[in-house]
Amino acid sequence: MNNLFDLTGKVAVITGGNGVLGGAMSDGLAAAGARVGILGRTEKTVKQQVDKIKANGGEAVALVADVLDKQSVKKANKKITDHWDTVDILINAAGGNMPGATINPDQTFLDMDDEALEKVIDLNFKGTYLPSKIFAESMINKKEGVIINISSMAAQQAITRVMGYSAAKSAVDNFTRSLAIETALKYGDGIRVNAIAPGFFIGTQNRDLLLKPDGSLTARGQTIIDNTPMKRFGEAEELIGTAIWLCSSASTFVTGTVIPVDGGFSAFSGV
Repeated sequence: MNNLFDLTGKVAVITGGNGVLGGAMSDGLAAAGARVGILGRTEKTVKQQVDKIKANGGEAVALVADVLDKQSVKKANKKITDHWDTVDILINAAGGNMPGATINPDQTFLDMDDEALEKVIDLNFKGTYLPSKIFAESMINKKEGVIINISSMAAQQAITRVMGYSAAKSAVDNFTRSLAIETALKYGDGIRVNAIAPGFFIGTQNRDLLLKPDGSLTARGQTIIDNTPMKRFGEAEELIGTAIWLCSSASTFVTGTVIPVDGGFSAFSGV
């Protein structure tokens, strides 16, 4: 029996592939045989991730681009299709939050920075929409391909302080379902669109919110652990299995879904 999870020969683009979560998924796809395009704004970290994959025996190419710049993403698409002819897989891992769009404990909704909120919504929603539109061209032409968007637990239920980020990720969830329907109805069952909703993982953006300098939990970090049945944060590598499953022929009847990888957080009522 053929290995259902084998991605040998597939061409994948991972936006934010130079980040913690995107980097782990790009490592995993490369290990499963995919040829990987690492897309990010910072040339140094993009190159570092490409070099890491190559050092481990994989194939990778650097795509320095801004997911909010249409022409930049188009150039990245041209580069990878010139290099490998097509795109089979897109993972939209670029995203994040920023302080101005977060409501601090001593603030109220009225203190929200409108400009910061707009930037967060653009980064997470428009930064998913634009790459999907551009890299999907190869998929539509051959009526085959996979798009995986990165959602969040903040889209599943209201989480204090991160109102703007939550709204943006909720839009990503709806876009995932809408695009799944659109592609299936227009192009058949060969194009699938799903999302992964990570629980709480430690990254550069949230480290100071969840951990003290000595590594112990902040009050917010403790609240999250108290509401996560597995009683720990996730490790970036724990997204790989779900990503490979969604990219592979093991999930050919799965589209329009948002898969939690959250240690039970979304299932727990707190009681």
